[in-house]
Amino acid sequence: MLKKTNKGLLIMSMTFMTGNLVAQQQPVITYPNTWKVDTVDHYHGTDIADPYRWLEDDNSDATKAWVIAQNKVTEDYLSGIPFRKDIKKRLEELWNYVKVGTPFKRGNYYYFYKNDGLQNQAVLYRMAALDAQPEVFIDPNKLSANGTAALGTISFSKDGKYVAYLLAQAGSDWQQAFVMDVATGKLLEDKLDWIKFSGLSWRGDGFYYSRYDQPDESSKLSKKNEFHKVYFHKMGTPQAQDELIFVDKEHPLRSVGAQVTEDGRFLILSVSEGTSGNEIWFRDFQDASQTDFKLLIKGFDYDPDVIDNAGDQLLVRTNHDAPNYKVVSINPGHPEQSNWKTIIPEKKEALQGVGTAGGKLLPSYLKDASTRVYQYDYNGKLEREIKLPGIGTATGFDARKEDQVLFYSFSSFVMPATVFKYEVATGKSTVYNKPEVKFNPDQYETKQLFFTSKDGTRVPMFLSYKKGIKLNGKNPVLLYGYGGFNIPITPGFNVSNLYFMEQGGIFVVVSLRGGSEYGEAWHKAGMLDQKQHVFDDFIGAAEYLVKEKYTNPSKIAIRGGSNGGLLVGACMTQRPDLFKVALPAVGVMDMLRFQKFTIGWAWAVEYGSSDNADQFPYLLKYSPLHNLKPGTHYPATLITTADHDDRVVPAHSFKFAAALQACNEGPNPSLIRIETQAGHGAGKPTSKQIDEATDIWAFTMFNLGMK
Repeated sequence: MLKKTNKGLLIMSMTFMTGNLVAQQQPVITYPNTWKVDTVDHYHGTDIADPYRWLEDDNSDATKAWVIAQNKVTEDYLSGIPFRKDIKKRLEELWNYVKVGTPFKRGNYYYFYKNDGLQNQAVLYRMAALDAQPEVFIDPNKLSANGTAALGTISFSKDGKYVAYLLAQAGSDWQQAFVMDVATGKLLEDKLDWIKFSGLSWRGDGFYYSRYDQPDESSKLSKKNEFHKVYFHKMGTPQAQDELIFVDKEHPLRSVGAQVTEDGRFLILSVSEGTSGNEIWFRDFQDASQTDFKLLIKGFDYDPDVIDNAGDQLLVRTNHDAPNYKVVSINPGHPEQSNWKTIIPEKKEALQGVGTAGGKLLPSYLKDASTRVYQYDYNGKLEREIKLPGIGTATGFDARKEDQVLFYSFSSFVMPATVFKYEVATGKSTVYNKPEVKFNPDQYETKQLFFTSKDGTRVPMFLSYKKGIKLNGKNPVLLYGYGGFNIPITPGFNVSNLYFMEQGGIFVVVSLRGGSEYGEAWHKAGMLDQKQHVFDDFIGAAEYLVKEKYTNPSKIAIRGGSNGGLLVGACMTQRPDLFKVALPAVGVMDMLRFQKFTIGWAWAVEYGSSDNADQFPYLLKYSPLHNLKPGTHYPATLITTADHDDRVVPAHSFKFAAALQACNEGPNPSLIRIETQAGHGAGKPTSKQIDEATDIWAFTMFNLGMK
């Protein structure tokens, strides 16, 4: 399958008074006095003040001093929680188990990722046979002193002699590419910079990749990314000689990815204007007369992706006239929709992706947010449903056409990721690797409930907890959601969440609108001017749990990251009375300016943009930063972000924290935790994950009155 500033003065007050935090009494907190500036923006006849605009400059001395001051206040608060060290100790115990990824074969070797337990980064191993002794192939832990160098995409040449891989530092989206000789493990001289949002796709003696021009050093983590380009890198040549394959000079805010079909015949370009909607271009290398790309599917109303080719036909997953997606065959010589042939028709379940292996198609669906996988031949004949262990999430159903065996992973909220070996010919699945975690899964259970949201929509959620809870309205609850960008939130194992359940908490995941749990209709019901549905669903879930006596508002914590951070910010400003703790992580908090930084412009297709007069009003109505009201009792809030987050720049969290501290009235703390040498989340080393989880659970449990 093809993979898809105004000047201002800053006055800091460092006073922080606390004693022993006994009986869950809140300490007296004196926050840094964040200076305001007279910045006003004019939006379609409406003036909007932005008094903390100076915090957008993450390189200024004033902002750096503010970060230090805020982190000190937060650390002083957290260090006073008496059971913080106990939490870290138990998290380290839970985290310390061997984690093995799904093996895949390239050339003469099988490769797989493995983490011995507390290693900062998983190590890539190889072995000559499945029963052979593995050897270390790439160990990213040796590439940085603090474990912040993380492997990204890896791609092997067709003959398996070379491997190209991407490496990110400190959590940034910027990556470098390196090439290694597989036999010797020797790094070659090839080194490519300024890669972002890219795959690596080999053809012959080189590979295709996507990059931006070299940015200014001072603004590389915040400046808007424009003019995404595709290049071909030939082995042994400097990057300056790479061949420019594609750039759209008329549309600087489009992104593009290039992939070669497995047989090397077609080069596929996927061009997008944002996070949804794309068009497909192709080049047929067997057609000597074709010297440029031809249009296969015009964009940007739908979301097609090329799965593979069957000879001169291209197999495409698309939601054109099929909100739940279908698979069609397209003749590139006559790509008109009237000529499309349906291979796998649309079903009532949402088709999430289609893998390939052994000359078969392996489509994965979601049924009430749980995975279902089937096997078809390339003509669309159903051969079997692949039996999975139960309600959960299965991933990895993708290999090469010659592979008659593949490996997939299955997990649930109370089942760690277990690797299965699957035989394409027989449909037989056997356990290949089952992790040993220091907990008894028989003591826990998960159930799925459905509730009715504000507008009458039936919405599912998963509840996971230790068996024997009582419906007395007193259980602590952690409510988690995302709700956007066509991304489903499905059952998955996380030792951090397990710790909360171990302490008597109920971990709840809500399948909010905006995701792909029920196809494109579910997605569209939670985007643009329908975004309020997402917040209504999350609020409705909390109200349902209160009504059914699982919990009460003084026992509910809400958590989400990125778009989920926006979710938490919107819900805590709309219903501060319903939640006791709010945990917005790397959130999009300023809905009027998000499009001005790095890749934020790409989210306009999901959110809309304040640049548009018809979209500005609804963005303003729910923007977390702009809906904080002075004199309001807000939940105890711990905002988390990182200094190298160039996806959702930390200015979102900085400004929201400053405004919340100014508006919040009452005893609940309003804190921000700013991680250093970390980004949006990908590649975060284990040590930093444990430290962050420790602080989040200490803050949450203390404020929920847990012991």
